[in-house]
Amino acid sequence: MSVHNAGFRPLLVNEFAKRAVETLVANGATLRDPEDMSMPDMGGGCPGRRAADWPLVPGDIRNIPSFEFLRDAEVDVLAGGPPCQPFSLGGAHKGTGDERNMFPEMFRAVREMRPKAVICENVRGLLRPSFEPYFNYIIREMEMPFIQRAPGATWEEHDAVLQAASRKSFSDPSERYVVDPIPVNAANYGVPQIRQRVIIVAFRSDLGVNWERHRPKEEFSLEALRRSMYDGTYWKRHDDVPGIDGVRESVMANLPPVPLNLDLDDGTKPWRTLRDAIAGIDDNEGKRLPDVPLEAVHGRLTVGDVPDHVGWPGARVYTGHTANELDRPAKTVKAGVHGVPGGESVMRHDDPNFDGSGYRYMTVRETARVMTFPDDWSLAGPRGEKMRQLGNAVPVRLGEVFAKAVRAALDDAEGLA
Repeated sequence: MSVHNAGFRPLLVNEFAKRAVETLVANGATLRDPEDMSMPDMGGGCPGRRAADWPLVPGDIRNIPSFEFLRDAEVDVLAGGPPCQPFSLGGAHKGTGDERNMFPEMFRAVREMRPKAVICENVRGLLRPSFEPYFNYIIREMEMPFIQRAPGATWEEHDAVLQAASRKSFSDPSERYVVDPIPVNAANYGVPQIRQRVIIVAFRSDLGVNWERHRPKEEFSLEALRRSMYDGTYWKRHDDVPGIDGVRESVMANLPPVPLNLDLDDGTKPWRTLRDAIAGIDDNEGKRLPDVPLEAVHGRLTVGDVPDHVGWPGARVYTGHTANELDRPAKTVKAGVHGVPGGESVMRHDDPNFDGSGYRYMTVRETARVMTFPDDWSLAGPRGEKMRQLGNAVPVRLGEVFAKAVRAALDDAEGLA
C-alpha cells in the first residue's frame, strides 16, 4: 500500500502468509499463477481501492521461476521486507538458516528485473554488534547483486569475493547499486508507535541519483510532544475526551521539569500518540473511534460501525509486559509467535477503575490505526491472525515517506538525464 500511495503501480506482489493473502484479495488484489510469465496488465486499475487489480502471487517466492519477464517494463522500484532468520552468526552459517533467509531471493529478483531502486525493511536487530559482519555482507550483496554466491560456498567465502570486487572498478554501472542503510524509529516519521527498524534504500549506480537531496528527515520528536503538552496545544486537540482534565493533571505530574528551552522551536512536530491515533490522523483524520464500554469488552462486541473495533476481555499487565500509555506513541506492534502478544496489546484506560484493573485490550482497529492503516482496509481471519498481520506489516506512513522520497529522487534523475 505504501508504494502504491507514493504513485507507483504494482506489477507483481508476493505474499507467503495464508491470512495475509486473504486480506490482499479482500482488498481487491487479483490472484496470479506463479508460473505465469506474461507481462501484467499495465492498465490503471480501479480508483479508490488500494489493492484493486494488484497481480498477487501467493506462496513461497522461490516458486516463481523467473522475474526476467518484468525487465522490459523498466521497473522503477522493488520493495519488500524479506525475513532474515535466524539473526545469529551461528545460524547464518547453517543450511537451515539459509533456507529461511529470503535476502537471496530479493537479490535474485534484482538481477532478473534490474529495478532502478530497491527499498527493503527489516528489524533493527540486524544492526547489533554481534550481527555486524553478516549485516555488512547483506549490504555488499545489495551493492553487487550480480556477483552470485557459488554453489556450496559459505556466506563468509562469498563475502570475501565481494570485498575483493569492491576494490575494483565496474565496467557496467547498471550492475552495481549505491546502498544506504538507515536506522529509523517510526515515531520520528509521524507513526504513532515506537518501532525501531532499518530501511535499506538502493539506487542503480548508472542513474546518477542524488539521494541525499531527498533522503527523508526525522520531522517528529519527543521534545516537540512535551512542548505541546506544556503549552497546552496537545490537550486542546483532545478537549472533548471525558475526564481529560484529570488525565492531563496526572500526565503532567510525571513529565520532566519544564524545559529551559520550552520556547525553542527546532522545527519538528510532536510525536503522535495512541490517543491521537484513536482520534484520527492522516486517512482517518477527524474520525474518532468510539469508546469501548465494559459490556463490549466482556461480550466481545463490535463498537459502532467501524470494522474490527471489537472489545476483548482478559487484559492484564505482568512482569515484562507493561501497558501502552494513551499519551505516548504505542509500543511496537508485534506479530507474536503464538498469536496476540501480551502487554503490547494492552492499554492503560483513562479510568483507573475500568474493569477493576484500569486496563483493556486494544481493538484490532485501534492497532491498525497505530500501524497507520485506513479504516477501509479489511483484515481477514480471526483476531489473533489479524493482529499477527499488523505486527508483520510496515506502518503505511513510514513506507510511504520513503517511497515518496525514492520517487522524487528518481524523477529528478530522469529530469536531468
